[in-house]
Amino acid sequence: MATPLFEDLPPALQRVQARPLFVLRLDVKPIVTVGDTPGPFRRIGIVPSGTFAGERLAGAVLDGSSDWQTVRSDGSTMLDVRLVLRTGDGVAIPMSYRGIRHGPADVMQRLDKGEAVDPAHYYFRINPIFEAPKGRYEWLNRVLAVGIGHRFPDGPVYSVFEVL
Repeated sequence: MATPLFEDLPPALQRVQARPLFVLRLDVKPIVTVGDTPGPFRRIGIVPSGTFAGERLAGAVLDGSSDWQTVRSDGSTMLDVRLVLRTGDGVAIPMSYRGIRHGPADVMQRLDKGEAVDPAHYYFRINPIFEAPKGRYEWLNRVLAVGIGHRFPDGPVYSVFEVL
């Protein structure tokens, strides 16, 4: 059986469509390097604060969030992040995401040193999942989201999109 080419598929299956959900900025304390463990090389970023803003929701990131990073032997960094978003009207929404950041070794070394790097020179993507309570924001529980990231010295910024 032949695999259909994209142009042979219905238009709805030929491209991913998305709309902006919000921009997320995280403040991250200096990375805690655990180092080699029985499993991966581990780093942890403690997230004391941040903000998010979009057309349908905006607010702050609560203290106590964290970014558990696995640095792989190929130089890629895998992210495992847990955040609590607090909307402007006081609703707490847990958000978690997995992600990957990689690029040429010299670019990644510059990022690790806190130097400015053009986001076009490396790959940084996430896939957020939400656990909103019943009410105004429960629609988030049925959203598949993707984010494009950029790392600044004090933390990342993400453009987060709802996949339609």
